[in-house]
Amino acid sequence: MLSVVVDLAISPEEYQRYYLSPHISVRARSIDGRSISFPASVLQHCVSYNGIHGRFRIEFSSQGKFMSVVKLG
Repeated sequence: MLSVVVDLAISPEEYQRYYLSPHISVRARSIDGRSISFPASVLQHCVSYNGIHGRFRIEFSSQGKFMSVVKLG
């Protein structure tokens, strides 16, 4: 399984735009400098009143299919 760690700071308003457009991807830079893109829907369980903030590990299969996202710390 492959994984990347990203720091995210997405306001509630910005995530709402992602949520209303299911085909939009979140683009982020991993902490090791890689540029990644993933469906915004994978973050749905991470949304709080303040949006999405923190460091997350996103895991993918060897075929590039999303497996899980976990908030770190």
